[in-house]
Amino acid sequence: MKILYAFQGTGNGHLARAQEIIPILKKHALVDTLISGHQTQLKSDFDIDYRFKGVSLLYNKTGGLSYRKTFFENNFCRAAKVIKDLDLSAYDLIINDFEPLTGWAAKLRNLPIVELSHQASLTFKETPKPDKKDWFGDFILKHYVPCEKKIGFHFENYNSHIKKPVIRQKIRKLNPENKGHYLVYLPSFSDEVITNFLTRIDVQWKVFSKYAKQHQKFNNVEIFPIDETKYLELFESCEGILCNAGFETPAEALFMNKKLFVIPIENQYEQECNAFALDKLGVANSDKLDPIKIREWINSDQMIEVDYPDNIESILTKEVLF
Repeated sequence: MKILYAFQGTGNGHLARAQEIIPILKKHALVDTLISGHQTQLKSDFDIDYRFKGVSLLYNKTGGLSYRKTFFENNFCRAAKVIKDLDLSAYDLIINDFEPLTGWAAKLRNLPIVELSHQASLTFKETPKPDKKDWFGDFILKHYVPCEKKIGFHFENYNSHIKKPVIRQKIRKLNPENKGHYLVYLPSFSDEVITNFLTRIDVQWKVFSKYAKQHQKFNNVEIFPIDETKYLELFESCEGILCNAGFETPAEALFMNKKLFVIPIENQYEQECNAFALDKLGVANSDKLDPIKIREWINSDQMIEVDYPDNIESILTKEVLF
């Protein structure tokens, strides 16, 4: 059996999940990998066979999705040409983690494909969503990867086809402790905006930034370039995590029993849905950098128990490969 594992390069969560899934797939089949998108900072620990610039969501400096930048800084004509020319006939199965090029290429050629992603979970009616529906965001989630068979990951099993998060082994092997600092990962905000805000809240902040080239310190705020080893060290020992309302980072924070505060990216419907689901679990959130809410969170004793089993191999062998 020959498999193509295709994943989205926007953000770091898709790559983090791929690093857990691909070694398991390679026990059962020949596996090639494909990535599209251009907004990931992590480095893969496996070979990537195909790379395409693809289409990525882009943001402004104050934490919002920028439709202008997304429209003008992506080459949609080039993406359409890749879809037209992409030959996937050598593969018995395409496993797709929210990657549009192979999704549309497979649909046009009627090839076997399964979407295995967090975004897939948001297409099920049982998944928690805000009362105010974002019709455009919902349309993107349903049609970005046009695939009939979907298996999703979410914070809870809202449907039999929705599984709990894939927690990478690098996180499972950590020994959580509390040294009192707070970890920050808000890549949708500029360093200047984050620093100006956090220096007014008197705790120690450790900020990881995709913009930073070197370690810097401004009073109670330290800024670090993206570095997985340093990130895991400070993640293991932090008291709490302030981050966007993505999926993997909040899931890892809950797994590690860390205090969690999330800020959904403005105009990003997926993150609004995540924040809504996390709110139901008791996670603090706001739609902006709100000093009152963040101080209340710091002073709280937020403790949320979750059970995220290490069962991805069983899911793959029973529900994807079968």
